Amino acid sequence: MSEGASGNQKIEVCFTPGNYPIYKADDAIVVIIDILRATSAICAAFEHGAEKIIPVATVAEATEYKKKGFLVGAERNGLQLEGFDFGNSPLSYINGNIKGATIVLTTTNGTQAIDVSKDAYKVVIGSFLNITALRDWLIKEDRRVLLLCSGWKDRFNLEDAMFAGALVDQLSTNPGFDDLGDSALAAKYLFQTGFKNPYRFLANSSHKERLAKLGLKDDIKYCLQVDKTSVIPILRDGALVKM
Repeated sequence: MSEGASGNQKIEVCFTPGNYPIYKADDAIVVIIDILRATSAICAAFEHGAEKIIPVATVAEATEYKKKGFLVGAERNGLQLEGFDFGNSPLSYINGNIKGATIVLTTTNGTQAIDVSKDAYKVVIGSFLNITALRDWLIKEDRRVLLLCSGWKDRFNLEDAMFAGALVDQLSTNPGFDDLGDSALAAKYLFQTGFKNPYRFLANSSHKERLAKLGLKDDIKYCLQVDKTSVIPILRDGALVKM
C-alpha cells in the first residue's frame, strides 16, 4: 500500500476535460483516456522503443520543438499536420524508427486532457493496450482513482467512456475499490452492455465513423486490442516516461 493510502478507495470518471475541476482531488491518481487514438498511440510508441514523450497543448509549442530538431507528432481533427514526423496513429509509431527517441506530441484531445491534469498527484496513460498492467498497478497503489476521458473537443464520446467502464469493472472486483461514484457506475454499466464485442458496440459512434471516413479503420482495430503491452506511461517533470 502506498504512503497515504487508506483502503476503500473511491473511483470516479470525468467524461470530458472541461469537467476536470469538478472532480479534481489532490490525492487522486489521474488516468488519461483517449482510446481513439492518443493514449493508444502513446502506449504503442513506448512499447516500440520510445524513451520519452513530451505532450504539448498547442501546435505552436510543437512547432518550436520541431525547430530544435525534435521528432514531433501533431494531429488535429484526425489528420496528421503537414511538416511533422507523425500524427496520432499508433501504427505510425510501430512502423517508425523511434528506438531511444524523445517525441513531442500534440493532439486534438488527448494532450489537452494531460495538460489540464498535469498537477495531479500522479498522471498515467490508459488504453485497452495496457489495461491489465494498469489495473494491477492501480490496485497496488491503493489510492483514489480519477479516470479522465479526453472525449472529442470537450464532448462526451463513447469509446473513452467504455474503456473507463472496463477499468472500473476490473478494479471494483478488488475490495480496496468499493466506493464507486455515480459516474463510475454509469461507465461500468455502459461497458457491461457492450463488452462482448466492443468493435460492434462502437460501430455507430461519432469518432469511430469520423476516423473510418479518413481511412483509419486499421487504427481503430489496433486501438481496441487488449494487453498488447505492459508499459504504463507516467508523467514526470512535464514528460511521459515508462514507469
